[in-house]
Amino acid sequence: MLRLSQGQLNLLEACPRKFQHTYIDQLGFPTALEYQEQINWGNQFHLLMQQRELGLPIASTSRSDPLQQSVAAFIQAAPEIFQTPPDTFRQSEHSRSLEFQGYLLTVIYDLLIMDDRQAQILDWKTYPRPQQTRWLKQNWQTRLYPFVLAETSDYPPEQISMTYWFVRGQPDRPTQPERITYAYGPQQHQQTQQDLAHLLNQLTHWLDRYEQGEAFPQVGRSSGNCETCSFAVRCQRVDWETPIASFPDLATIEEVTL
Repeated sequence: MLRLSQGQLNLLEACPRKFQHTYIDQLGFPTALEYQEQINWGNQFHLLMQQRELGLPIASTSRSDPLQQSVAAFIQAAPEIFQTPPDTFRQSEHSRSLEFQGYLLTVIYDLLIMDDRQAQILDWKTYPRPQQTRWLKQNWQTRLYPFVLAETSDYPPEQISMTYWFVRGQPDRPTQPERITYAYGPQQHQQTQQDLAHLLNQLTHWLDRYEQGEAFPQVGRSSGNCETCSFAVRCQRVDWETPIASFPDLATIEEVTL
């Protein structure tokens, strides 16, 4: 059974051919050094938050460390997250799976907090909050995470919320975290179910055609995605002399789970 994460769903919806190259053909490219540094910073932040949640000592205690400053600023900005009642369920890196139309949908919550009134899904974003956030509401992470929780728990959709914490701040306020919260509800749940069913029906069709030697569909040239895609040459969308941007937008990349 094929496992699908929110990152894979985002890629499948954005460009089926790139999904094929990345996850079916398992092709890849070296990560740019600057991007790798961003990944390492994000992984370290997630690890520190996980260690703190488990009651383990944090390795570095230097207050001048930018990473420590970000952790301290986040704790100060969101004290309610760390002061929940004793009878509240909370777990860091909480994972859940849901079988849906022959696929296994998998999610990992940076922090899940549940009591008798509500369930809160929290996610740490280790890049500054984007100026435009409309895309985030339609991102598969925002849709899939509450959907899976509603389908695998006793919480009705209206008691579930999804909060993103942008913990790295803005360039002029590097340690000032910001958040965006999305409420969930029956209408969003029904729409997500319909969108998932449609997308996965397409994936099943494309996989069947792929086994017969037919490639997944390409995204339209007018999308503008090809100019920065690592597979632009393979897909014959640019020639060898055309420069391709090697550093992707961090806001569109699925963070690595520890």
